[in-house]
Amino acid sequence: MELSSSLLTPRRPTRRITLGGVPIGDGAPITVQSMTTTKTADVDGTLAQIYALAAAGADIVRCTCNEEAAAEGLAHIVPRSPVPIVADIHFHHEMALAALEAGVQGLRLNPGNLRKEAEIKQVAAEARDRGVPIRIGVNAGSLHPDLYKKYGGATPEALVESARNELALFEEVGFDDVKISVKASSVALMIASYRLASETFDHPLHLGVTEAGPPPAGLVKGTAGIGALLAEGIGDTIRFSLTADPVEEARAGRQLLESLGLRERKGLDLIACPSCGRAQVDVIAVAKEAQEALEKLNLPIQVAVMGCVVNGPGEAREADIGIAAGKQKGHLFIRGKIIRVVPEADMVSALVEEAERLVAEGVEARMAAADTSAEAEAEADRRALLESTGADPNHTSEKIEIIRRHGDDEVRH
Repeated sequence: MELSSSLLTPRRPTRRITLGGVPIGDGAPITVQSMTTTKTADVDGTLAQIYALAAAGADIVRCTCNEEAAAEGLAHIVPRSPVPIVADIHFHHEMALAALEAGVQGLRLNPGNLRKEAEIKQVAAEARDRGVPIRIGVNAGSLHPDLYKKYGGATPEALVESARNELALFEEVGFDDVKISVKASSVALMIASYRLASETFDHPLHLGVTEAGPPPAGLVKGTAGIGALLAEGIGDTIRFSLTADPVEEARAGRQLLESLGLRERKGLDLIACPSCGRAQVDVIAVAKEAQEALEKLNLPIQVAVMGCVVNGPGEAREADIGIAAGKQKGHLFIRGKIIRVVPEADMVSALVEEAERLVAEGVEARMAAADTSAEAEAEADRRALLESTGADPNHTSEKIEIIRRHGDDEVRH
């Protein structure tokens, strides 16, 4: 960490939770979150945005789960996402249950929207049994009417009491794998609410100014609120809520943490798929080898390491360069376009060599130098992989069947 971080107020101690392998709280690195703007049912479009967010610095991505089609989309998305996925639940607890069936690594519940105690406790109990954390996402704009009336408006005390009430319901079923947010569109109200929350709870806090608007004003509001609290040692995860491409949110979050010395600056951004049922190599090992080799060169590029050529180049098309495995080969791509096919044993060395050339010569020059037969060879390998692994290597259809039963339950109720 930079010297600047040691000049800030020390971070307040909190409990530690783990979201899909990402530690949060208790001294863990502050994480950057963002949210997709695609329809979650659009699996390919949503995954492309998730990969772009990961490349821009997002550690965790939230997707809406407001209908059965969205839950079914999550069942396809989660096993192929490079970062943990949090399902944003609106008014129906059945969607939370369906999202858990889809395999999401986290849930976000708004106490102002989901109000029936029995339903809240049912979701918490299911999350407890699956080891899935929940964010209690209080929002000044959707505060429970009773609290609004009690406090005469959305005050810091009202927002914190809303979180406390939800937490009490969770505790009744023995669930405490929780992080908390008390967001508001007013920067002053947001800061005061989080200060009170930090005095009230020992759970990790997720910071954000909700509905901050488009840049540059939205960036100013988000930085003012989040930055002030981080400087006071408050906050364990952050999100800029901008009326803009969500990639801008991830970049802003990363840059804020770097400017405060709370996250290390890096020239290389490497993303990798989570190794789903169609992966043809040990993605973790290849990604580690590639990162070690590329970091020595300190190249300021985004690199993707993908487990299979069926979806990899398309999902990671926002990366500057990447490589995808398949049929004992490595399929090298730039901005999603296959430029060369190499033996599997040469994947990392070819990736490093091409990365150096990309930085030295530029994207257009390297695209022009592509092997003319590479796309056709990659397509043949895609077809062969689909034939050998089938259309559903992650057994998503089984999850979708359960999700649809949750949807039927919602209709009956």
